[in-house]
Amino acid sequence: MLETILAVKQQEIEKLFLPEEQSFNHYSLYNSLKKAPHAAGLIAEVKKASPSKGIIREDFNPVQIAYDYDKAGVQAISVLTDQHFFQGHRDYLTAIKKVVDVPVLRKDFIIDSIQVAESAYIGADAILLIGEAMEAKKLHELYCQAYELGMEALVEVHSEDTLNHILNEFTPKILGINNRNLHTFETTLSQTEQMAKRAPKECILVSESGIFTYEDLQKAAAYGAEGVLVGESLMRQKDIKAAVRKLLEGVNVG
Repeated sequence: MLETILAVKQQEIEKLFLPEEQSFNHYSLYNSLKKAPHAAGLIAEVKKASPSKGIIREDFNPVQIAYDYDKAGVQAISVLTDQHFFQGHRDYLTAIKKVVDVPVLRKDFIIDSIQVAESAYIGADAILLIGEAMEAKKLHELYCQAYELGMEALVEVHSEDTLNHILNEFTPKILGINNRNLHTFETTLSQTEQMAKRAPKECILVSESGIFTYEDLQKAAAYGAEGVLVGESLMRQKDIKAAVRKLLEGVNVG
């Protein structure tokens, strides 16, 4: 599936244009996760659909969802901007930036320098870089470009092999461990448990996918994660603010 997505993304890049530059307040994802008042800081995701699950939320108002996340106490917001596979849009991110006071992560399949520049133009505080999507050297170049443009980068890996390739090239400040198997799409927190042992201590670890409950969050934190990225399980809830509080505090609210 990743190969198919990257092939489509390459076609999109050839037609990509940079939007008009705007001024935004910027927030640090790294600092926000470090200051999290809970066991692990929550990066809550704005996601309408996915290739494996189809439509996740029919009643989809990205700005209202992000606003509710912010008011519920998340540390950051992840916004899907891929149109073809996830029904996202870069305009969602720009609109969300104008109503929240937490870092906004652009989640897309970023493989080219023009996409990094585009991310800065649309207001992203941080971008996702997927280890399996490119060689470690290329990823490092895009990582450095992001920081030069005033953003941060969450470097995501799905396997120990990819993690080793990345660490042989450089040490990212924020490292995401995706608990989803790219081949079976199954998730297990044991992925975070195992790979956290290989991560340098100076990295902030973010556990991604497969986190549905307060107990899952506590478990990820016990394995060494300082952040968790949660999308589908929140997006399926009618009352998003209550769902966030239950995930963070382990109790029903309201």
